[in-house]
Amino acid sequence: QVPLVESGGGWAQAGGSLRLSCAASGITFNSAAMGWFRQAPGNEREFVTTMKWNGGHTYYSDSVKGRFTITRDKDKKTVYLQMNSLKPEDTAVYYCVVGTGVITSSLRNGAAYAYWGQGTQVTVSS
Repeated sequence: QVPLVESGGGWAQAGGSLRLSCAASGITFNSAAMGWFRQAPGNEREFVTTMKWNGGHTYYSDSVKGRFTITRDKDKKTVYLQMNSLKPEDTAVYYCVVGTGVITSSLRNGAAYAYWGQGTQVTVSS
């Protein structure tokens, strides 16, 4: 059983929108955080957004704040990433992540997340 299954992504023109989803299974959500990282070719992995499962507090990178929105369905253990006003620099492979026992100061650190999805490609053309 794959712990994280991503869907969505694809291609969009600049200014357009895409929606990603990620369903978790077999993971116990104790003090968990669930969110997204991305990696463009030749670039380092980059934090995008995350949500604390208890309380629903959300965190965004400055590069996507105001354009991307993370939401969740607690019963389905699923998060969604609504991406609006897309820019060519948003082009990357997007990875869904889950971490348990993640402290606030580590939320933007990929090493804090034990579970990673297979990645889904997002391509934005100018």
